[in-house]
Amino acid sequence: MSASAVFSDRPPLPPELTPGTLRLTPLGGLGDVGRNMTVLEIDGRLLIIDCGVLFPEESQPGVDLILPDFDMLEDRLEDIEAIVLTHGHEDHIGAVPYLLRRRKDILLVGSPLTLAFVSAKLREHRITPRTLEVSEGRVEELGPFTCEFVAVNHSIPDALAVHVRTEAGTVLHTGDFKMDQLPLDGRITDLRAFARLGEEGVDLFMTDSTNAEVPGFTVGEQEIGPVLDGIFARARQKIVVASFSSHVHRVQQVLDAAVAHGRKVAFVGRSMVRNMGIAAEMGYLHVPDNTLIDVKRIDSLPDEQVVLMCTGSQGEPMAALGRIANRDHRVSVGPGDVVILASSLIPGNENAVFRIINGLMALGAEVVHKGSAKVHTSGHASAGELLYCSNIVRPKNVMPIHGEVRHLIANGRLAEATGVPADRIILTRDGHVVDLRDGIARVVGAIPNGYVYVDGSSVGEISEADLKDRRILGDEGFISLFAVVNSETGALIAGPEIHVRGVAEDDEVFEKIRPEIVKALEQAVADQTDRRDTYQLQQVMRRVVGRYVGQRLRRRPMIIPVVIES
Repeated sequence: MSASAVFSDRPPLPPELTPGTLRLTPLGGLGDVGRNMTVLEIDGRLLIIDCGVLFPEESQPGVDLILPDFDMLEDRLEDIEAIVLTHGHEDHIGAVPYLLRRRKDILLVGSPLTLAFVSAKLREHRITPRTLEVSEGRVEELGPFTCEFVAVNHSIPDALAVHVRTEAGTVLHTGDFKMDQLPLDGRITDLRAFARLGEEGVDLFMTDSTNAEVPGFTVGEQEIGPVLDGIFARARQKIVVASFSSHVHRVQQVLDAAVAHGRKVAFVGRSMVRNMGIAAEMGYLHVPDNTLIDVKRIDSLPDEQVVLMCTGSQGEPMAALGRIANRDHRVSVGPGDVVILASSLIPGNENAVFRIINGLMALGAEVVHKGSAKVHTSGHASAGELLYCSNIVRPKNVMPIHGEVRHLIANGRLAEATGVPADRIILTRDGHVVDLRDGIARVVGAIPNGYVYVDGSSVGEISEADLKDRRILGDEGFISLFAVVNSETGALIAGPEIHVRGVAEDDEVFEKIRPEIVKALEQAVADQTDRRDTYQLQQVMRRVVGRYVGQRLRRRPMIIPVVIES
């Protein structure tokens, strides 16, 4: 299957939506693992499926979160019928507070645990949401959208696929899913419902692509428990387990292993404490009596009786595990302690995770991760499961979602292998607009779509240029130049002063360039006849110093020149 034409030039702006046509606009999740969000529109009304965040990479210094671009919704907030949430992971619910800041009464639709997780997040933003609790088999009319919810198995309880019926056609959106046949909670992906919907006719199958390159079937959760039990059995000191703060099944396995080996468990990290408290209160997490302790009590227990369940499995520097590795946490690890990373690597986080692993091992801890032992299994369907589902559903059109470009292409090839015509496989990107009408889905255009960065309390104020400046400051250093010129004659009165930060060479090295700066300024002043242009003089200083450090020092620092008149 050829995908080059789909992933090449950006299409033009889409035409006006015609009555009776269903339009789908992905705002996240196509090209990245995260930031999942799709907007459906028909007859002037909108339905949103998921609203998640993407976590930053090393090339985005200072960024806390990355949001979908809500610009297309700015003037249409009142047209939104609801936000349907497939499950409670951050990459599917994390951006909800930022959208609800714009309209607080948008209806949130999801399963009990999903709504509990997102409501807790919204309380931190002082927003009380309108919610509609649904479960598998439930059918809800949301304006012109008839939504039927289907149970799917994932690495978090209560995940749902959603089938959307409209006058223009039907869409089956899987959310994140896999086909574990022996899940810990007994809740399997409802393939009977998938088959029934397939018999009725699915016009567009939007299917999870994250593991499309992985052959076979995803390992079942039950295979992880015995491995964890074996590690607990041989550990002689403290055990630290890092996982996603919403991975209820993995936390349950850690609790069970701790009880079996006479250990107490402390949750570490605000999101871990919050989410597991919610899961336990709602009955999704069974906490044996006298097992949980406050992290403040661990110093009163021998190390061989302690298990710490913490956040930071993706190498986040400010999460609990990162701070432990940097000796910036009340919890410490050392020789004899065991650290278990019970998670998969999200693409883009590899360097950060390996940095944490190296830091922990340098402290003497033994680090066990998915690459060295079966301590985690994915929550996403592998190629065998995706083939199975495509054969069951037999859709007219397939639109791979939730993955990088390579994952989307791999999933498209799987669909083609099951008999879906190549021209009915929609491989596209965030912001590209897909119209569904008369059983045919096609890309009709694209809208502007970019990353929206959250940096502290600012949202959307950081640009790519700002990030470039931060990278330069972090990698190459900073040079400031200061000079004073006579406002009448342009003669140099003071300076140029040169101050250097983050550059290995001493300030004295730049004394060699000072005469050249003076000469260039004098020449520039002589060339100015009508007025003194301080901006031009600043650029003269920038060029002279930039050329010098580039040729002599092989560096490209940030250069900030300042010229004032006196």
